[in-house]
Order: sequence, then C-alpha cells, then structure tokens
Amino acid sequence: MRQVMLAAVFSLLAFPAPALAAGHHRGHAHVRHDRDHDRDDQNKGNAVHGQQIFARCSACHVVGQTGGKMGPALNGVVDRKAGTVAGYAYSPAMKNSGLTWDAATLARFLEAPSKTVPGTKMFFPGLASPQDRADVTAYLKQYRADGSKK
Repeated sequence: MRQVMLAAVFSLLAFPAPALAAGHHRGHAHVRHDRDHDRDDQNKGNAVHGQQIFARCSACHVVGQTGGKMGPALNGVVDRKAGTVAGYAYSPAMKNSGLTWDAATLARFLEAPSKTVPGTKMFFPGLASPQDRADVTAYLKQYRADGSKK
C-alpha cells in the first residue's frame, strides 16, 4: 500500500501544474478565489484539456471504465453524493461529509482536498488553477455512472 501511495505521489510530480511550471506559486494575491469567479470558470471548462489534467488523477482513479485503482471510479461523479461508490472503502470523513459533487463543490475539493474534507484518504495536493479545476470538471461531466459518455 505504501509503495502504491509513493508511486501515486511520484506520478503527480511528473506532471507539474501548469501555473507552477510557469513560475507562479500558490497563494499569490493575483489569484481570485471568490465564488462568482469560480462559477464563471466552471461554465467555461474545456473537457479536452481536462482529460490531460486528469492524467494526474489517473494514478488513483479511473473514468470511462468500471472498477477503480487506489481511489474510487469517478464515472458519474458530477452531482453524485460523496462517499457512495459501492465497494469502495471511504474514510469516515468522506462518508459523513454530506457533500454532493456539483461543479462548485468539486472545484473547492480539487483545490484543497484535505481542507475541504479533513480526514479524507485522498492524498493529493490539489489543483491551483481555477481553470484546470473547471476543465477536469468538464471532462468528468461527460461520463455517466456506467462509464459511458453522454
């Protein structure tokens, strides 16, 4: 299990976030984090780019097929209640979070998973770019719960 987690972390390091690769750092004042701005970005999500960003997530998650890896399959995740994929052993924090994965909630979670759901098992530092979060959400929206595309 520890080796799998380390492999997942190293795969994340192999795909640096575009903003960080360009020399930008988390926490700069020029990044707006208000809800209206995030909502605008989610409406403009690019599923093609989202698929590229999702490559970082694929170390632990699958979409478009059944079964999972270390994390649950994300088929039909948009508008699904958190912690409800049958057969996956969620943390108590996730099972009891009361969240529904709408675009705004996904954006918050993808930015800072452990801050959004303290105690989550998801070991991911987050996506700093609001546009990357919107793009991943647009990519995930394409899939039904059975893994087929809408």
